[in-house]
This record gives sequence, structure tokens and C-alpha cells, in this order.
Amino acid sequence: MAAVAAAAAPRLASSQPARGAGMNTIARITCICQNGQWHPTVEANRGAMLAEAEKALDAKPDLICLPEAFTSVGVEGNARASAETVPGPTTDAFAALARKGRTYVLCPIHTIHGDRVHNSAVLIGRDGSIVGMYHKHCPVTTSADYTVFENGITPGTDIPVFDLDFGRVGVQICYDLGFAENWKTLADKGARLVIWASAYDGGFPLQAYAYLHHYWIVTSTRSPRSRIVDPCGEIMAETGSGQTMVSRPVNLDYIVSHLDWNMAIPDRITAKYGDRVSVRQWVKGSSHFIVEPLDGALKVAALQQEFGFEPTGLYHDRHRRAYPALRAGRRPRPQKALHGSRPQWGT
Repeated sequence: MAAVAAAAAPRLASSQPARGAGMNTIARITCICQNGQWHPTVEANRGAMLAEAEKALDAKPDLICLPEAFTSVGVEGNARASAETVPGPTTDAFAALARKGRTYVLCPIHTIHGDRVHNSAVLIGRDGSIVGMYHKHCPVTTSADYTVFENGITPGTDIPVFDLDFGRVGVQICYDLGFAENWKTLADKGARLVIWASAYDGGFPLQAYAYLHHYWIVTSTRSPRSRIVDPCGEIMAETGSGQTMVSRPVNLDYIVSHLDWNMAIPDRITAKYGDRVSVRQWVKGSSHFIVEPLDGALKVAALQQEFGFEPTGLYHDRHRRAYPALRAGRRPRPQKALHGSRPQWGT
């Protein structure tokens, strides 16, 4: 369950089934929003969010996500004034909760590292151990001359991914949303789900990143809106008025495929497996469909072999392989795809 090195996976990994085909890849994700309610001390903020997380245990989550720097908001002073060591009071409190609920917890706080303070997200394991930490890569300026960022935050130097017992996840924080290279890095490293902890809702760009990279995005914010967005960019669940959390099971063993060569595949899968598999497509939209098993006994790799369809990333890559030859006036080398020679747009 440690962070994975930068060269962990090729670009296409984000379009392939989750690592460890035999493991349980279905996880209930619970995202908590602070809903504009914060307090003047670290201790009060910690207590309020701990109470919300205690309520979240009723849903038996596999991962609880908390908002960006939730102990610091409303606290006077610079970033160091509310920062903590790891382990420290806040991670200790949520480690106890993680052990109680046998759940992972993403705990975003300001952390102290010698003379530096980071805006961090600490990932706590089901046993209360520290799985790893992400330091916000792109803090926002808080001075007109761009010399101070978030009142004393130092940018992180790495964008890690973490292998949990249900799949590979990545983390981004608030202003990271504006840096497309961060999100591509997580896709290149094979993330199947990205957690975005933030001070604000984020809006449409999150859906765009989910669609572009075909991974789940879940959000936990200080504002009233937290969301679960699927790998085609569709909002599957979100908090409403007065709600502080949203919870949904997701399967990190999924596939996003193009309807080219596969027009009949969604109906064929549904006809055989019914509600054991969620197959979602859009008549007016991206020409993609997503296959998400709801039964842990069904694996995407087996469905691909049975019905003969490939991920969109591989479909695009097959085109990339052919283009250089065409541009040079040569016939490309034949490729053998799972769809075989069935009609491109027929049934």
C-alpha cells in the first residue's frame, strides 16, 4: 500500500483493468463536505470533522475523503500557525477512526517538515498506519508579487499514486485543478480514481479530466458540493442542500470503450448479465460507453475476451501506430484487435 514510483505504468494503464485482477476492486467511497461550517481553532475544526466522519462509518465505507486543510480554515495566522507533524493530533484521531471502521481515510491538513510547511493530504490505512502523503503541487499565490503562496505553503515536488487494496488512487488539491499536466501524470501512472480535496466546488473541469483520462474523480470540499464523477465525466452522485456527505460504491475494475466496432456490445452485455454489470452510454454525447461490474465475481478482462472489445485508449493508440506509415505514403502494418472483422457501425 505504498506510493508507487513515477515510472510505475505506461500511458495506456489508465485505460486498462485495475491491477490485481483477483482482488476485490469494488469500494464504497464516502466524501464529506465542510458545507461552509468552520471554527476559529484547529481543535474545534478537528472535532467537527471527526463527528462527521463518525457518522460516515454507518455506510461501511472503504474510503472516507475529507476537505482541503479542514483544520486550518477559519484559524488566524499564517500556514505554520495551524500546521501539524505527521503523526500528530489530527492524524492520530483519524487513525483511530480508520481502525474502528476498517476504512482508509484521506486526511488533508497543513503539515510541518523542518522549516517547510506543506498543504498535504495524508492517506491513512485501514489499520491506522500512514500509507503515504501528497503535498499540494500547485499552491495559489496570496501576495500580489507572487512571492508568498497560501500564507507560507511550499509546493510539493512529486505527484505520487497509491496502491490500496481495491486499486490505484491519486490525489490532487484545490488549485491543482488548473494544471492539466498534474492530471495527465496521474493517468500516466495508472490511477483509476483521483481524489480532489478542495476549498471550492470545482465544477465542469473535473468532469473534463474524468472524461479525458477515463478515471473516477471524487471530491471533498469546504463548500456545500462534493461529487462522485465516473470515468466518462458523468456526475453519479453529489451532495444537495444541507447534506454533508455523499457515498457510493465504485468499481476500479472498469473499462471505457468506443462505440466504433462495438455498437451492439452494450446491449449484448446487458442481455446476458443484467444488473450484475452497469453498462452506461449516451445517445447524444461522446460515442463512448463504460462497463462497470457491480458483481465482484465479474472481471472486465473476462468480459473483454467474451465480447471482443477494447478500451478507448488502445483504440486511439492503434490509430497512432498507423499514422506514420500513412504520412510516409506506405500501407500500415495490419493490427489484430479484439473486435475482429465485425462491422464498424453495424450490429
